[in-house]
Amino acid sequence: MIKKLLLLVALLSFTAEAGSAAPVKTVVLDGSTTVGPVAKSFAAYFTRKYGVRVSVSESGSGNGAKSLINGSCTIATLSRPMKDAELAAARKKGVNPVATVVAMDGLAIVVHPSNPVRAMTKTQISSIYNGRITNWKQVGGPNANIVVIQRESNSGTAESFRDLVVGKGVQIKGSAETQSSNGSVKSRVSSTPTAIGYLGLGFVDRSVKAVAVNGVMPDVKTVRSGSYPVARPLYFYTNGQPTGVVKQFVDLPKTADGKGMISELGFVNR
Repeated sequence: MIKKLLLLVALLSFTAEAGSAAPVKTVVLDGSTTVGPVAKSFAAYFTRKYGVRVSVSESGSGNGAKSLINGSCTIATLSRPMKDAELAAARKKGVNPVATVVAMDGLAIVVHPSNPVRAMTKTQISSIYNGRITNWKQVGGPNANIVVIQRESNSGTAESFRDLVVGKGVQIKGSAETQSSNGSVKSRVSSTPTAIGYLGLGFVDRSVKAVAVNGVMPDVKTVRSGSYPVARPLYFYTNGQPTGVVKQFVDLPKTADGKGMISELGFVNR
């Protein structure tokens, strides 16, 4: 079902069902590339079921927050909570951001499938990203320099990774390569035998290998139980408590259909 729905979102906007007599309303989403697959599936479903026009953009969590503050989106999709500075900017403009948790996500630490390393500690991963560990042999791998892949600074996933693994205020090594999305990180790691990166759980497939962190593999069970140490909520933010069709959309994670879409995409229901 999801694959068919995702075909409908090749364009960012959706038209109402033919013959619908109801006036067309529009719901505009912008933000996280991690939340993107859920947002797009929800959008296609919502258009088919309710004839409501929906658009989805994936400009990053930071830009999603800006869009909500500036009134250019109905729902901001974020893979981290809004920052104090963003909340202050919202209040200054009379915007009242209200968060709804869509799903839980595990941040998977991924390497090339040929890499023999199967597990690392958070301390080891942090040391790779801050430059104290530079060769795979220092963590039980081959004698090869580590290619470090990170996300751009506007990414909510990058924020979560820094908070949960590297440590707030710790500088990531200057030679780290920056990619713009989960998909581009996966592509780079899958084509680079000595690379390391991080992805939302729903983006992990056989082209990369997830490693255990502190002895725990990232999967639905460990994220839901809280035993996987690199997990975070995914959010919808609205201006004030949602009402009408916006509330219907935001409430989709509570429905059986919504839960099914979240699960099928590899994310974790609350």
